[in-house]
Formats: sequence, structure tokens, C-alpha cells
Amino acid sequence: MVAAYHESRLPDPLPEGDPAETFDQRVIFHGVTWKDFKALLAIRGDDPKPRFYYLEGELELMSPSVSHEMVKKTFARLLEAYADELGIDIIGAGSWTLKNRPRKRGAEPDECYMIGAEVKKRPDLAIEVIWTQGGLDKLAIYRGLRVGEVWFWDRKEGIQVHLLCDGDYVKAEKSALFPDLNLALIGELLHEPNQSQAVRKLRASLRTQ
Repeated sequence: MVAAYHESRLPDPLPEGDPAETFDQRVIFHGVTWKDFKALLAIRGDDPKPRFYYLEGELELMSPSVSHEMVKKTFARLLEAYADELGIDIIGAGSWTLKNRPRKRGAEPDECYMIGAEVKKRPDLAIEVIWTQGGLDKLAIYRGLRVGEVWFWDRKEGIQVHLLCDGDYVKAEKSALFPDLNLALIGELLHEPNQSQAVRKLRASLRTQ
């Protein structure tokens, strides 16, 4: 197994602060067998970091920055508040380790959800925060994992929705799972430094509709 350090593309403009806290750290290994992948997962155990992504023999280990984690937590709180306000049952599974051996895919999303009240074999929705550019092709991974809907967020593009149709992802203007969700508003609130205030603003907006 040969390690290759992958240089992540840093945010533009660069945020202030300690680089270890503001930039995601990544290492990509090449020539990793499925057995190697499972062994490394076992060695890491229950530690939430680093997160693993596996794609046909390539393994990305990613340690998210504090800034990354804050955005993903805000995202989770907003989506869960939205579902709560509208009476939609969802089950959050955080960075659930998703694996598909025949397709040689594995991922640990920032957040993922099952829609409804029953636990399923895979999430209906995976969410990825793109804080520091770089790494493996996440859509290629999720395609093999058969996740029906994937959302990406970055500071330039906002929220991008990808729906799995006929075995491939197509970019969509809105979510199929939450068709009435105002993604532009969620995107704005993700910039809110106060998470609780962001949730309150969302709830207030929903209650005036």
C-alpha cells in the first residue's frame, strides 16, 4: 500500500486563524484492497476522525477542520428544524460508514438521513460540506453506494442538489425529498455565525408562511 499526499486546494479568500483549525487535512492512499480498507476502519474504531472515503482501490482519510464541522452541524440543525416544523419524520445517522464491497465503494458523509420512521439499509440523503477543495470524486462513490440524493455545499456555489436517476446523478434545482425547502434560505443561514440564531430565523420564516 503506497501513500500519496494529496494537496488540497485551499478556500479563496483564505479565512483567518490557525491553518490546522480552518483547513481540512487529507491523505490519499493508492492500491488499497477492500481487506485493507476494512482493517483500517477497525484500527480507527469509534473515533470520528479521520473520515474515510473509498473508491476502487483509493482511500482518502480526511480530518475536517473546526470550521468545516461547524458548518455541517449548522446544516444538520437547520434541516432537522425544518423537518420538525413540517412534521416530517427523518432519522439522522451522522457520518454513518457506508460500504459496498462489489462496487468497491465506501463513504462517511458529513451528515446523512433516512426519510420516514424506519431504519433502512442506506440513507436517502447524504450531505457533504466542501470547505477545502480536493479529494476523491464523492459523486462517483455515492453512485456506487446507491444513495438517492446528495447535497454539496460550498461558499461560492451554495447548495447543489444531485438526484440519482437511471444509475447516474443529475443536478437539480430543488430536492426531491424536500421539494418545498427553500435551499437559498438555508444557504444564507449557513453563513450565520450563531447556530441557534440561524435555527430561530428558519423557524420564524416557516411560521409566517
